[in-house]
Amino acid sequence: MEFRHLGRSGLIISEIAYGNWLTHGSQVEEDAAVACVRAALDTGITTFDTADVYAGTRAEAVLGRALKGERREGLEILTKVYWPTGPGRNDRGLGRKHIMESINGSLRRLQTDYVDLYQAHRYDTSTPLEETMTAFADVVHSGKAHYIGVSEWTAEQIRAAHALAQELRIPLVSNQPQYSALWRVIEAEVVPTCAELGLGQIVFSPIAQGVLTGKYLPGQPVPDGSRATDENGSQFVARYLRDEVLERVQQLRPLADEAGLSLAQLSVAWVLQNPDVSAAIIGASRPEQVTENVRAAGVKLDSELLKRMDAVLAPVAEFDPARTAENAPKSRP
Repeated sequence: MEFRHLGRSGLIISEIAYGNWLTHGSQVEEDAAVACVRAALDTGITTFDTADVYAGTRAEAVLGRALKGERREGLEILTKVYWPTGPGRNDRGLGRKHIMESINGSLRRLQTDYVDLYQAHRYDTSTPLEETMTAFADVVHSGKAHYIGVSEWTAEQIRAAHALAQELRIPLVSNQPQYSALWRVIEAEVVPTCAELGLGQIVFSPIAQGVLTGKYLPGQPVPDGSRATDENGSQFVARYLRDEVLERVQQLRPLADEAGLSLAQLSVAWVLQNPDVSAAIIGASRPEQVTENVRAAGVKLDSELLKRMDAVLAPVAEFDPARTAENAPKSRP
């Protein structure tokens, strides 16, 4: 495993992080989830990402049980707040009430006294940013989180939050966006802004919901048991299930072979070539998936191969920076 600083902060994280977005507490049984966490630990992963909303709060609880007994100081545990975690009008968003209650719930489920990084899962258009950042400051100052981050915020929103964080003297250190060789919308605006301000990128979906593994074939039905057949995951992978995309992905196979990598490893390695990426989050439903994808750690892809990858995928990749704002909730859910 290789390790990187999270932005310009002093926090060092594993460049492959383990996430349990669509798996723990929903797609896989707890024994399998624990086996995946054990595999992550065995490969040297120290950074674990989750969120209060995943599997209706069950994912945090599963991760907490899976990590029980590990040396807490040797782990970096990341979670998030924003999406609904209950039926009440204040069981969502980034208002002070929900933030203060959500951090307590997350710590209880994760069986820890603090999280290393507490992230705003989306931007809350219904709450003044000053209220949100002041609540985050109180979370940090109370010792319940060491650092603050955001997820899928626009460059303008990140800049405004950073200014308030400096006033409040709290470390806003990261952004968690979707990023892959097929989804590159952060490159034009978000990444340069974060680089200027010292925020690192902890990216999710580096294999584009499994599409960049090559398992989805043009003109063929989706494989049984794949994310495309799962009611929770199918909506996220659907955008890529076009023959023109799947045909381009198959054209990457010779490049992966040349690099001595699987398509999944090549795709994870691709995002890690970006110096502004602090970590790539991988998920898994089986331990062997963790073991395979971790082999992307430390891989250096030569510039000529990267150019050839770009030439293959550029015609079907998404670059429009406006997609970050388009995909954000327009009001509190």
